[in-house]
Amino acid sequence: MNLILIKNAQIVNEGQILKGDVLIKGDRIAEVGESISVKSSETRVIDADGFYLVPGMIDDQVHFREPGLTHKATIASESKAALAGGITSFIEMPNTVPQATTIALLEEKFTIASETSWANYSFMFGGTNDNLEEILKVDETKVAGLKLFLGSSTGNMLVDDPAILEEIFSKTNLLISAHCEDETTIKNNLEKYVSVHGDDIPMQMHPEIRSAEACYISSSRAIKLAKKTGARLHVFHLSTERETHLFSNKLPLAKKKITAEVCIHHLYFTDKDYAAKGTKIKWNPAVKSQKDKDGLWKALNDGRIDVIATDHAPHTLEEKNQVYTKAPSGGPLVQHALDALFEMHHKGYISVEKLVEKTAHNPAILFQIKDRGYIREGYKADLVLVNPTAPWTVNKENIGYKCGWSPFEGTTFKSRVTHTFLNGVLVYENGKYPKKGPSERLTFNR
Repeated sequence: MNLILIKNAQIVNEGQILKGDVLIKGDRIAEVGESISVKSSETRVIDADGFYLVPGMIDDQVHFREPGLTHKATIASESKAALAGGITSFIEMPNTVPQATTIALLEEKFTIASETSWANYSFMFGGTNDNLEEILKVDETKVAGLKLFLGSSTGNMLVDDPAILEEIFSKTNLLISAHCEDETTIKNNLEKYVSVHGDDIPMQMHPEIRSAEACYISSSRAIKLAKKTGARLHVFHLSTERETHLFSNKLPLAKKKITAEVCIHHLYFTDKDYAAKGTKIKWNPAVKSQKDKDGLWKALNDGRIDVIATDHAPHTLEEKNQVYTKAPSGGPLVQHALDALFEMHHKGYISVEKLVEKTAHNPAILFQIKDRGYIREGYKADLVLVNPTAPWTVNKENIGYKCGWSPFEGTTFKSRVTHTFLNGVLVYENGKYPKKGPSERLTFNR
């Protein structure tokens, strides 16, 4: 049986940092203590003095592009890159080709992941204007949840019929995750800017087109509908300060029926970065102002925003290097997830304890994921070591994404993920992948 002893780590778990040891036995955490000794000569000992030991990040929103868009990415390529970013479990979105809007197509994605994924996995089922019957067949104990696009994005799955939306909200027991941007507002804004600039709209106009108003209209409408119907709603990728006031911190997460997520790029970049980064930071919703960024951080720290995710959504450079109206939105992020968040920690935005809460504990609570998200005896050994003082620079040579680029190219991070353990197996170590671990389909306590 696999035995690994991690010694002298700064163990970050449940709001505390304690120096100690963790023993991994097989695929589980066998013991957590101040000083653990093991007599077996087969035990691998890793001295983690000065390093943080954190539970693996559970990324609740990624787009790995398989099936149908594998020139951009595959489940294999992106899940492998995710391990370098400290992500041990992911939930992937339905806007692939074909879209995962039937049980059969969803199960095909699970089959691909079972054969090729480097990390633990689950998927969202996709809702449309005409698949309610199929939605009601989904087994909530086997699938992460339901994804609704209330604003169009890559692979248009827009659900824009109010009557159908209300019926979905009323009838499904699935957790509903929603992309919230008002389509009419965006369409009108785009027409205005196209009339002035044609297709080559300056990138700085992106947050004016995919505006704060568009986000607020859609988010507030979805929340109103959730309150009316009693649906369980999780609003993806908040991008505005105004939206944060739609959410509450009055209840513990397990009792909330309406929750929110923020993505790393909305916490890291602002509209001032468009001049240098261009379409590489073109996301939907758009990266917005410093005021919005500051408001998102405030809401994250005070409990109105519950989860941090990546919304990893790669495109090729050829696709991204087109004019504004043709360049798709989205960018790769999983490989640099924890490194970027630790950078924000160094800048005083967030404590390490809170970072772990939002990337591991809370996704596990929110999606009711079984035996993951914590450093607890008996839990799955999905663990990550981070060296907080190991500067490194992102460049073409060390990017692991199939698309071959990153919005962080040229950035020097102060911290680095050094080791990632998946179900008790060391799958990533200092830029190398010793072996492909036993990735597993996520299971749920529902």
